[in-house]
Amino acid sequence: MIHVSRKEHFNAAHKLWNPNWSDEKNFEVFGPCANVNWHGHNFELIVTVKGMPDPETGFVVDLKKLSTLIRRLVIDKVDHKNLNVDVDFMQGKLASCETLVMEFWKILEPAIKDITPNGGLYKLKLYETPRNFVEYFGE
Repeated sequence: MIHVSRKEHFNAAHKLWNPNWSDEKNFEVFGPCANVNWHGHNFELIVTVKGMPDPETGFVVDLKKLSTLIRRLVIDKVDHKNLNVDVDFMQGKLASCETLVMEFWKILEPAIKDITPNGGLYKLKLYETPRNFVEYFGE
């Protein structure tokens, strides 16, 4: 089994805030990430597709097609946006990296099936900072 990855970059703002909690509890749990005026990150998204190479192309997935798909379906919707306010698929959801990566999966998983008959989405890795990241395997 081969794993092929593509890394994309985007900038976005968000705040972590649970509307069911008091201001005090939000600041206690989320600290500076609960800043009422938002805060931003330089995100890195790594999309990994697994499968066997196509005998005619040698590709598990055409990386140009994968890049175009990721940009059109995800990056263009979140880059230089406020995740809490501007992004339709994040409305009414806590804008954590965990929630964000699960939403990305819902968007990308069926679309990747359309561009690679021999593979499928294996993993998403989302870096919020160089030291903080989440991985999601669709489970």
